[in-house]
Amino acid sequence: MSADADRVIAVLHAAADQLEPLVRGLTPEQLTAPSAASEWDVSQVLGHLGSGAVITIAGLRAALDGKPNPGLDANRLVWAVWDAMSPAERAAGYLDANADLLAAYDALDAGTRRDLRIDLGFLPEPVDVAAAARFRLNEFALHSWDVRVALDPAATVHPDAVPELLDVEAFLLGFLARPAVLDGRDLALAVTLREPDRSFGLLLGASGASVGPVPEHADGTVTASAESWLRLVTGRLAPERGPSDVDVTGDVALETLRQVFPGF
Repeated sequence: MSADADRVIAVLHAAADQLEPLVRGLTPEQLTAPSAASEWDVSQVLGHLGSGAVITIAGLRAALDGKPNPGLDANRLVWAVWDAMSPAERAAGYLDANADLLAAYDALDAGTRRDLRIDLGFLPEPVDVAAAARFRLNEFALHSWDVRVALDPAATVHPDAVPELLDVEAFLLGFLARPAVLDGRDLALAVTLREPDRSFGLLLGASGASVGPVPEHADGTVTASAESWLRLVTGRLAPERGPSDVDVTGDVALETLRQVFPGF
């Protein structure tokens, strides 16, 4: 449905509007300060968002031309360009590249937003515009938080993005989890979220991680806001940044879940 794409693109705009004035005001010292992404400074996160915008545009244009995704080799060339930039160049480049991507999304008419299928390069089959934009939102909302929280310890993931990302993280859960830290234990946890309300089961074990129905006999429970849940499973709920609304009971501790989900 084009309405789904309309909604996700609107959230991308809202999240960008939140980040843009901060980026424009960053000092040289702030650009090279540590971000919440453990291996990157603030400018490197912005470079990742900028290069991601360039790659996303290339995939969108390929789809519009009826061509396959440009592929990993093309992505590597983009990353190399951004890796070579100075911190200030990454910030300025991010602003331009993200604006270009948003303009490209805005230019899609209702029929294209409904019918176009985009090869993202890492999924078994092309997806519609709403799904493709949602994957970009996943990258954008989380990494923009990595930047914002470096300056504001109380920063949260953009509230409009949270309900859009719950299903994305559920899909990516097998990629995000490192269940080896459980030393062979299998756990079935009952998860209850707020804002928006969701209830489901989190299954962890040697075979990986997945979500499913609420288990009849749970090994433990996780109760949290949906925003905190997103940050937990993406490795962004470190003790110094973790809100008090996360409650874990049963045969697992919050610190163990932090280890299962180390982040990216």
